[in-house]
Amino acid sequence: MTRTTKTSIFFVFLLLVLLPALVVSECTCDNEDEDRDRDKAMRYKIAAIASILVASAIGVLIPVIGKFVPALSPEKDIFFVIKAFAAGVILATGFIHVLPDAFESLTSPCLSDHPWGDFPFTGFVAMCTAMGTLMVDAFATVYFKKHHMKNGQIEANNNGDEEKNSGHEGHVHLHTHATHGHAHGSSDSGSTQLLRHRVISQVLELGIIVHSVIIGISLGASESPKTIRPLVAALTFHQFFEGMGLGSCITQAKFKNKTITIMALFFALTTPVGIAIGIAITNVYDENSQTALIVEGIFNAASAGILIYMALVDLLAADFMTDRMQNSTRLQLGSNISLLLGAGLMSFIAKWA
Repeated sequence: MTRTTKTSIFFVFLLLVLLPALVVSECTCDNEDEDRDRDKAMRYKIAAIASILVASAIGVLIPVIGKFVPALSPEKDIFFVIKAFAAGVILATGFIHVLPDAFESLTSPCLSDHPWGDFPFTGFVAMCTAMGTLMVDAFATVYFKKHHMKNGQIEANNNGDEEKNSGHEGHVHLHTHATHGHAHGSSDSGSTQLLRHRVISQVLELGIIVHSVIIGISLGASESPKTIRPLVAALTFHQFFEGMGLGSCITQAKFKNKTITIMALFFALTTPVGIAIGIAITNVYDENSQTALIVEGIFNAASAGILIYMALVDLLAADFMTDRMQNSTRLQLGSNISLLLGAGLMSFIAKWA
């Protein structure tokens, strides 16, 4: 398991443990009357846990099976089309689902006018998080690249020492060095790109998980069947499409099976675990308390900044600006249509979620 993966797991653990404690506080703004029915709401919540878990698992595994199905491998044009659809889904999630929720929380009349009414904190947090994601993206890539090159240089030196000690023919020695140098140089670009994909997939998963925890807790804490019922279907499709986006990135990162399993499980389980936490704190959770609104608003704004940056820079620009994409009108057209379709479907789902 990589250091970045361990850091992500630790952050998610803190989020799952601390967020419920932070949002449990006294009410400062009266709730609107709702059709509360605890038993009926509980049935919907259980259905939501099952359906979201299955949909998330299927969504994240569809691109991953490209590892075993040649037709869906990252080298095929269809993979670019699927990835464009997934990027559209993630972009719409950031702009249409997460960012408006953050604005709603941080501009709520339940919050005091000072300082929350004096400054657009939602846009500020999203902007800072997008810039922070860029910095993490760049520094992590440089760190892993230097680490990889250092290990490669040590290996090359060891091979050179072994060849010198072998005492074989000179022309064979020179030829071996030339071949090794060429192979090492040609592999550097591929290794750097692979490291980029690994950083991208882990940062993207972090952004998705933050939002998933919050929306899971909100759903689990609600006792209104009228509110929960449309959310079950909408969130099921939402998690399925987001899973496809994350799965596409995980596939290109070429992780070991153990890491793929851990990342897929974390994504699939986060929203159901959030719902379970929401159920557990139903009696003390108040979504209109100042603490809840501030915590949810800031986390949602941060998540939106991550998702928007990742979708535009690391997913869309990285693929749409390649020679392969620009030299194929058919692939360009298919990817653009797929992008619009993904963003359009996810935007449409916002009517219910």
